[in-house]
Amino acid sequence: MAADWQPTIRIQREPFALEAEAARLSQGRRDVGAVVTFTGLCRDEGGRLAALELEHYPGMAEAEIGRIAAEAAGRWPLAGLTVVHRYGRIAPGEPIVLVASASAHRAAAFEAATFVMDFLKSRAPFWKREHLAAGGAGDWVSATDGDERALARWREGRQR
Repeated sequence: MAADWQPTIRIQREPFALEAEAARLSQGRRDVGAVVTFTGLCRDEGGRLAALELEHYPGMAEAEIGRIAAEAAGRWPLAGLTVVHRYGRIAPGEPIVLVASASAHRAAAFEAATFVMDFLKSRAPFWKREHLAAGGAGDWVSATDGDERALARWREGRQR
């Protein structure tokens, strides 16, 4: 990992400010040529969901995301990386997660952001429970087969 920066990892209940988070990665830096952001939003699943409730183990979630971020920083020449993941009850349309990566070149920024997000979807220690629009709690949400295939690509050394 680059000696002049550390990944920013935050687990928080409140929404994040996308523009401010992205701006922090390039503020005052002339070596950054690309900032890539991914924001994951809560879907309503065709009107079926009223909300998702996310739980995590404090400390454990930050450590695992930090490990993933450090691996990304070791794979690509990054100038910065920010991961913000929310917990609590999140309504459709609200942001759940932000991954923002900065690099001198776009390819590294895109690849690193995709890598981190693929790991977050299937390995980050968060638990999601559906709250149904019709009332009551729904199922706990697991990683999909597609999420697992995306993760396997990175472990096998294949990229997008």
